[in-house]
Amino acid sequence: MNEYAIERRLAQGVRAAGGLCLKFTSPGTPGVPDRIVITADGRVIFIELKTEIGRLASIQRWMIEELQKRGADVRVLKGKQAVDDFLKEVMPHEV
Repeated sequence: MNEYAIERRLAQGVRAAGGLCLKFTSPGTPGVPDRIVITADGRVIFIELKTEIGRLASIQRWMIEELQKRGADVRVLKGKQAVDDFLKEVMPHEV
């Protein structure tokens, strides 16, 4: 499954559970995660999506570490199954 399809599955699952799944771009700041998920109860989670065989670039690893140092919840999800597992974890009653 390609990254676009994985991203679409995440966005559909989050919206179905009453959350927001925002595409995250930050001009001039490389390595930011792909999406920001805001759950129906206000939890904010940064998501970097990859295919099952995809790897993080060094700038992505650095940015994830910087966000986590500041207390951010950041997840790297590889493939559809990881997205489905994330949705069950974060929105267990809605998925």
